[in-house]
Amino acid sequence: METTATAQDRQPSIPHLRRQGSATQLIVDDRPMLVLGGELHNSSASSLDYMRPIWERMVALNFNTLLAPISWELIEAREGEFDFRLLDGLVHDARRYGLRLILLWFGSWKNGQSSYIPGWVKRDTGRFPRAQLSDGTAEILTPIAATNLQADARAFAALMRHLRAIDGEQHTVIMVQVENEVGILSDSRDRSPAAEEAFHSAVPDELISYLVQHHNDLVPELRNHWQAAGSRTQGSWPELFGAGPHTDEIFMAWHYARYVDGVTAAGKAEYPLPMFTNAWLNYPGNQPGDYPSGGPLPHLLDIWLAGGPQIDLLAPDIYQPNFAEWCAGFTRRGNPLFIPEMMPTDAGARQVFYAIGQHDAIGTSPFAVDSLQDPAQTPLAASYAALAQVAPIILAHQGHNASAGFLLDADTPVVTHLIGDYELEISLDEVFFYKAEIGYGLVIAMSRDTFVGVGSGFRVRFRPRSGSGRIGIESVDEGVFRDGRWIPGRRLNGDENDQGRTWRFSNKQISIERCTVYPYE
Repeated sequence: METTATAQDRQPSIPHLRRQGSATQLIVDDRPMLVLGGELHNSSASSLDYMRPIWERMVALNFNTLLAPISWELIEAREGEFDFRLLDGLVHDARRYGLRLILLWFGSWKNGQSSYIPGWVKRDTGRFPRAQLSDGTAEILTPIAATNLQADARAFAALMRHLRAIDGEQHTVIMVQVENEVGILSDSRDRSPAAEEAFHSAVPDELISYLVQHHNDLVPELRNHWQAAGSRTQGSWPELFGAGPHTDEIFMAWHYARYVDGVTAAGKAEYPLPMFTNAWLNYPGNQPGDYPSGGPLPHLLDIWLAGGPQIDLLAPDIYQPNFAEWCAGFTRRGNPLFIPEMMPTDAGARQVFYAIGQHDAIGTSPFAVDSLQDPAQTPLAASYAALAQVAPIILAHQGHNASAGFLLDADTPVVTHLIGDYELEISLDEVFFYKAEIGYGLVIAMSRDTFVGVGSGFRVRFRPRSGSGRIGIESVDEGVFRDGRWIPGRRLNGDENDQGRTWRFSNKQISIERCTVYPYE
């Protein structure tokens, strides 16, 4: 007879993060998972009835995960009284449709504002202090006040405790976002009396120790400010980092990081799922306060790493055109890439290949996906269908420098990547009188001489990584993967293969192809 202990031992571990080579993977039910996700509109998941017609459409659009807000105001409308019926319903319905969930905790802040806090917190400004800006008090909880943190952390801990009770074995919920796009808007920092006192007091020893320990590899923006002020190891915030909005932002980043870390720690004590927080990005030329000052941005990465050790990753919400630059910025210092918000448009459908292929992303999640209607007319659905086929291959090779992702257009018509023994020149596809205007995709080295590609509108030319000689194309097959097994279709040659000179992907659809190459003199 099987003992209880043996049965428990066979339960899959709870979702967690694990390193594979240089990559960080999300492990769900003891296997790596590629999140092909989508985030709902902010208010959609606040009603189970509203969500009922949405679930089936999300499955048809090829999502495997939905990002759904859970707000403080709805679970603790009265202090100390918790109502988790909404959470129970969301988990139940996600299971029914075979989807995973990532919960977004809209607690003290959402988009820098405190609009999701319960009414009893909103009304009691004495007990739950607000930030003050240059032009007066803001309706924003200050991260300086311990009472604010304690109330938020208590509610979040209750949420995670209940989640473990209902989902600790089935793992419908695989990650949790803590707060949303934190930071001060309309000013560079909080100017309340408590904040003023903290700003002109000594910088905490924990941060100074971190700066000293990581002096040589700090992000350049932070290191430059510290060095310009003399690389001091004691003093107030202006004394360590100089005067100006940049120091205001560093100060706010520390206090937001400590606050979010405290909420995260309280939740992990109940149920230690992977937890992250996300960032509203700064546009070029903007100053702190034009965007949420103190949020987890690349130039503040070290402040957040020092102040938020319980936070597993810092995630960008990318709506700006320079997608590749933001992906690179958020992979500094070993931070794993996960994109909880991005465009659900044609551009977003292309960008998912880049994030996953080039940066070993845990996953991607365009925003407002419940607005998408017809799968046949939704480019993102086609992208996710192709990526779902190759997900086992992607996951098996992450972290081993075996893949490349790319975005091609008139400004960037060609890129070069080194994979294994080869240099891959990847360019916009062209043949005879045709030339693609946009190309995108990813390429993975399955073995020394065999590659799998997925995407549209590009071609690949192979060269030796070093030494002399040439590389020829032995064969190219289009096909599909079913349950991780390659099923070949047409053998591509002639015009479809540029007479054997390049590996081509037409811009008429997203293709999956396998190419084998060989060296010759």
